[in-house]
Amino acid sequence: MPEAPLTQTRSFLPVEGMTCAACAGRVRRALLALPGVTAAEVNPATGQAEVMGDAAPTDLAAAVAKAGYHVPEVVFDLGIGGMTCASCVKRVERALSRVPGVLEVSVNLATERAHLRAVAGTEEVALAAAVAKAGYRLLHTEATESADPGADRERRDLIIAAVLCAPFLAGMLGLVFGQDWMPGAWWQLALATPVAFGLGARFWWAGWSAAREGAGNMDQLVALGTGAAWALSTYLLLRHGAGHAHGLYFEAAAVVILFILLGKWLEARAKRATGAAIRALLGLAPRTARRIEDGAEVEVPTAALAVGDRVVVRPGERIPADGTVEEGRSGVDESALTGESRAVEKDPGATVATGTVALDGRLVIAVTAVGGETVLARVAALVAAAQASRAPVQKLVDRVSAIFVPVVMGIAVVTLIGWLLAGATVETAVITAVSVLVIACPCALGLATPAAIMAGTGAAARAGILLRDVAAIERARDVTLVAFDKTGTLTEGKPRLAATHAATGISEAEALALAAALQAGSEHPLARAVLAAHGPATPATEFRALPGRGVEGMVGGRQVAQGSPRLLAERGADPGALAEAATAEAAQGRSLAWLIDGDRALALLAFEDAEKPGAIAAIAGLRAMGLRSAMLSGDIPEAAQAVAARLGIDEVAAGILPEGKSERVAQWQQQGISVAMVGDGVNDAPALAQADLGIAMGTGTDVAIEAAGITLLRGDPALVPAALDIARRTRARIRHNLIWAFGYNVIGLPLAALGMLSPVVAGAAMAASSVSVLTAALLLARWHPRQEVA
Repeated sequence: MPEAPLTQTRSFLPVEGMTCAACAGRVRRALLALPGVTAAEVNPATGQAEVMGDAAPTDLAAAVAKAGYHVPEVVFDLGIGGMTCASCVKRVERALSRVPGVLEVSVNLATERAHLRAVAGTEEVALAAAVAKAGYRLLHTEATESADPGADRERRDLIIAAVLCAPFLAGMLGLVFGQDWMPGAWWQLALATPVAFGLGARFWWAGWSAAREGAGNMDQLVALGTGAAWALSTYLLLRHGAGHAHGLYFEAAAVVILFILLGKWLEARAKRATGAAIRALLGLAPRTARRIEDGAEVEVPTAALAVGDRVVVRPGERIPADGTVEEGRSGVDESALTGESRAVEKDPGATVATGTVALDGRLVIAVTAVGGETVLARVAALVAAAQASRAPVQKLVDRVSAIFVPVVMGIAVVTLIGWLLAGATVETAVITAVSVLVIACPCALGLATPAAIMAGTGAAARAGILLRDVAAIERARDVTLVAFDKTGTLTEGKPRLAATHAATGISEAEALALAAALQAGSEHPLARAVLAAHGPATPATEFRALPGRGVEGMVGGRQVAQGSPRLLAERGADPGALAEAATAEAAQGRSLAWLIDGDRALALLAFEDAEKPGAIAAIAGLRAMGLRSAMLSGDIPEAAQAVAARLGIDEVAAGILPEGKSERVAQWQQQGISVAMVGDGVNDAPALAQADLGIAMGTGTDVAIEAAGITLLRGDPALVPAALDIARRTRARIRHNLIWAFGYNVIGLPLAALGMLSPVVAGAAMAASSVSVLTAALLLARWHPRQEVA
């Protein structure tokens, strides 16, 4: 059975059993100790480790197990078509074993099936792609997760603990009313023992595993605290007999476990809620598709689709793969992917994305991307990577977590000795030290940052905003100026020819024909506008593009050029009587293009490009946040100023080439201004890279998803202030959570050491600290763009 080959790659590994930041640190150290691992980060909130290196998945899983934790697995049973001999078997095995996360592969030629054991989270589509790349085809896929009690066990243990602790809770309630409802001493022992050492066994085992590795974690504090309370009570019972029932602390040993189990159950629910966005994204892809084979529709697993296949999507069905519409028309609901609430009309030639819904028409789609190459998969991967990223402040948390447990144990010992020296009884000294152990909570510290990141990035993704990583979240706080590219960002990017002005000796029709010949075959927006106005034309010969200025070529035996006012100036051409028309057109905010013959301006073409509906709201939103706005454009200053005035933009830089945009951003930065640049992620790439924060705007299907720190999945400028707002809220939530987590321990430990908190109260407070951090994160998860600006 082949071993997974070593490949230098990034892999994500789920890890179960972590309870605090100290656990995450142990897993991280275990992974980094493996030969070939170059970097590792562990997120206790998501239960996931991100590893860079060339270590095999089996080695990674073994390292996690050695550290005392568990990597959940999934089992796949794949039908493989096209195998004919033993060499085919080996080829399929090698292909599947190279998929990140695959632990073990066995292929049977007789049954034409492959049995795989892989890390939970391994995608079927990745396996299908590997099989196809090896030259075979996937016939059937069936996956079942390995047995995992998970949430069921948490719920079961909590119910049992509640039943066993009910008499203790009744007794504690009776004390409030002056009643003696506490069970007898032997009953207390009988009730507390299964809770402390049965339901609480997990803390003893996890604590022992950490101790063997020379590390500390929360489980050790819980085990020692509850164990000490039980041992002290048992000693007093055996020494003084059943008549000493009211001097025992069995309720502390039991009820503390109950509160911690309740906290863990609530934590698990909150974690599932904060991670709902990524699960919702992954759940968009349908499991089957109708592929056209020999003219007939055949239902196949989505994982079996390949580029070039043709699929049918009926009204109400989800689109199974990225593709181009070949036949049919339909409105498509893209809200789950891009946040766009309105249906987008799709005609032949339009692009569609996996997981979106055809509403009212039948579509035939040519598949252009499957598996991990689809927009849906790339978006999900980006959200997952963002949720796994670490904030700079997390380094401080890691250092604190590394020494937290030893320090708390030291404080408990000092507390014990101090109370004994002060003349307290052994019982009082021990139970006070137990309170110190129980109240300490490294869990809240470990959850503070990742929980906020999960909630913030998830809420943003639902709105069509992708926060690339924590670095982008951090940089968003300092932005003071937001600069926009004009065409395609603030405007629709679909200009139309609004007017043609011809010089003396040439008609407007002749001028338009010359312009159409120059632009024939070009995909530039202005070229499409010219051709839309004129119709098809015979392309010019000796065609040459003039970057940032225009084009030139031979049309009907004459050398002509068409381009910007910059080209007119470079050629030294005299606009003549057209100068007045140019001034009037520019005053209306129209873009100008000159048709030039040598040093003579033959004609002036004026284009208008409507502003996007959300442009005014975007600028107003930024102003409400106290941010200045700017626009960068290659247009003449008059046209750019007219657009800026309509939108309310503060500053305009006009008449600049694409490379000049990055230079202008650099000039702002030299003045101490932190700049966010908003562009389409392609021709604005230099400026996006130069800016302190790049915001790439797209449509959800053609967007350059990894072009900037923040990516907007639809071309709505109103998402810009929304993106900055959720990034700032996420960063603020991280800070607030950390302040709460640190403050809880700073206040709680001294109170416990001074004897002002009983172990039961300390246990409840400990559970509440983690739950409160996650609850605060869930409030962030409810964010919606409409909250952003009044």
